[in-house]
Amino acid sequence: MDFNFTPEEEAFRQELRSWLQANLPKEFDPQKFDEISADERFEFQRAWQKKAHQAGWVGLHWPKEYGGRGAGLMEMFIYNQEMTKVRAPRYANTLGLIMSGPTLMHWGTEEQKQRHLAKILSGEEIWCEGLSEPNAGSDLAAMQTRAVEDGDSFVINGQKVWTSYAHRANFIQLFVRTDPNAPKHRGISCLIVDMKTLGVTVRPLVQMTGDEDFNEVFFEDVRVPKANLLGPKDEGWKVLVTTLMHERAGIGTELPVHRQFAEISKICKTVEINGKPANEDPAVRQKLAQFATECHAITYNMFRSFSKRLKGNPPGPEGSINKLLGSELNLRIANFATELLGPYAQIEKGSAYAVDHGRWARAALWHRLLTIGGGTSEIQRGILGERMLGLPKG
Repeated sequence: MDFNFTPEEEAFRQELRSWLQANLPKEFDPQKFDEISADERFEFQRAWQKKAHQAGWVGLHWPKEYGGRGAGLMEMFIYNQEMTKVRAPRYANTLGLIMSGPTLMHWGTEEQKQRHLAKILSGEEIWCEGLSEPNAGSDLAAMQTRAVEDGDSFVINGQKVWTSYAHRANFIQLFVRTDPNAPKHRGISCLIVDMKTLGVTVRPLVQMTGDEDFNEVFFEDVRVPKANLLGPKDEGWKVLVTTLMHERAGIGTELPVHRQFAEISKICKTVEINGKPANEDPAVRQKLAQFATECHAITYNMFRSFSKRLKGNPPGPEGSINKLLGSELNLRIANFATELLGPYAQIEKGSAYAVDHGRWARAALWHRLLTIGGGTSEIQRGILGERMLGLPKG
């Protein structure tokens, strides 16, 4: 593999760097961002997405006819590198951009594409995913939320849980069972549901970090037009697999392992062990070397994934590798930081004694989330064992 970028790709990098230098919000402080209210954070991210979209920096590789830039995947890779490097704010419509939008492009009717894709890019429409249920978390095929045909509509009854951003979403990409007598992975359909539809109830769930990003969503006799069917009826498992592949590929590119490594490296220069900076301690240096090695391995695996996609292939199991390794590496780095900080690791944001504004206390809790959300680490290992290594199913 040639790791050098072409002159055109380097020119793209410089164009993006120049735009970021001129437009990155000066008031944005990543260290203090969690100290403002959730509503303020969301509106800030939505305004940032709108600004970036107007300049052509959102959905770079989406077709131009759907509001994208038609850029190549390597340009997208460079984009992710540069945005991470400057610690740019995240966009408000994360799930719409990495999951619903790509799935709509693959399975949607032309009318559905024209109706939604441009608004997903601009942040005008916020999307969420109706996947997990109380008795169907990792085993999504066990879902029981029902959709029954009634004239020109489907009538939905059931419940979803752990639905990220449902309390802010305009639409949900909802997976339902339309044929209860079909085998487990069949008889499933995907519907586009307006969150303002009568009978949809959202109840936020408070996480151990104090955030309310997850939700329960209840459906009571919710009527949805048949025109909102996404993909073939009763073959929604194919749509679901497409959605999850894009999710894992998207999470794999967004996990901030290099940023997290840079932060732990700084902490090791300030915290002391036996009267000396921690980064002079042999055991700490060995740990940092291990973290650095794994960060580079994740980067090279990302290159491998992009290489396959440049040849026209869909996202593959490589996304599961980066999702698995990246989420667990971030958690190990956060846990190591709490070891270094000792009692100070327990001090949360808002205290004058909090190190780095209490980010490590939050990180130790927050990074546990991504070992579960987006497909648990156990699920990722199962995918890799079966699809990449050819191991028998457990």
